[in-house]
Amino acid sequence: MPNENAALNDWATYSLGCPGKPGLRGRKANPSNLIRFIPAEGTGGLIVSLVARCGLPGHQSPQIFSPVIGGMMTAIALTIAGSDSGGGAGIQADLKSFAAMRVYGASVITAITAQNTRAVTAVMALPPRMVRAQLEAVFDDLAVGAVKIGMLGDPELVATVAAALKGRDLALVVDPVMVAKSGDRLLAAEAVAALREALLPLATVLTPNLPEAADLLGEAPASSHEAQEMQGRALLALGPAWVLMKGGHAAGEECRDLLIGPETHVFTAERQQTKNTHGTGCSYAAAIAAGLAQGMAVPDAVARAHCWLQGAIQAADALQIGSGHGPVHHFHALWPQS
Repeated sequence: MPNENAALNDWATYSLGCPGKPGLRGRKANPSNLIRFIPAEGTGGLIVSLVARCGLPGHQSPQIFSPVIGGMMTAIALTIAGSDSGGGAGIQADLKSFAAMRVYGASVITAITAQNTRAVTAVMALPPRMVRAQLEAVFDDLAVGAVKIGMLGDPELVATVAAALKGRDLALVVDPVMVAKSGDRLLAAEAVAALREALLPLATVLTPNLPEAADLLGEAPASSHEAQEMQGRALLALGPAWVLMKGGHAAGEECRDLLIGPETHVFTAERQQTKNTHGTGCSYAAAIAAGLAQGMAVPDAVARAHCWLQGAIQAADALQIGSGHGPVHHFHALWPQS
């Protein structure tokens, strides 16, 4: 079966979507971005388990991409967020990110937005009782391994979600969605304190960009690497196990993300010249949650998600969606490239 195995290996090498793979304009990938195949027992060699590492020496937590094979359980991640009618961010981006990571996605919708690549024209928060009902339905039946939280909108919804998650043994990625790419505010000012007090202490990973970190702390956005780390550590003191300070809003030719927790890791990437970055924060956080649902350690989940997102941004212009800030290409590693 040489042809099938060759195809599987090619898909695996490509599945991370890291810059450096032929077809993605040839930026050099880290040589430790390795993927190897381990034959899965009981499959006759036709199916293999996928193990990925994304360049963090000393971190050996294997990542198994887990379709239903030979009795293996499918990894499940849940997104709790708002709906984006344009499909680039929110629930829609999260579910695409889960699928790109080979994780089954469930969803709890907190709000409905009317938006496209240019603007958010209307927002309607769902009643807390409906959000609560969705949460109960999902947790009553599905073995959720990780949760990604996005847009919550108001203090009542923050309280509803926090109450449903408290005491549950699962990984929680909190993406403090506050302002859309178009500049429209998605989190009421009075909800910031509720988010800080009720959800941050429950978070496995908090993933703010620089303006969101500043908003949570009541400070000006960090303008230096030192300030980025100081604000990250101030957020860490509020209760999350890890804080990922995303540096995409900073000036300069290099984007620098800083992961702070029991260890500190820096992830850098060349700034890519594209306007099509709608949904980057949602997608990044969802990809991290997917890794945690699959059993990855936090640094490894972040490393893989960072690597994949760079490929998604790099391939975004190929989609040609809308006339404003288009979405990233979630399936850049799976769809044929012209």
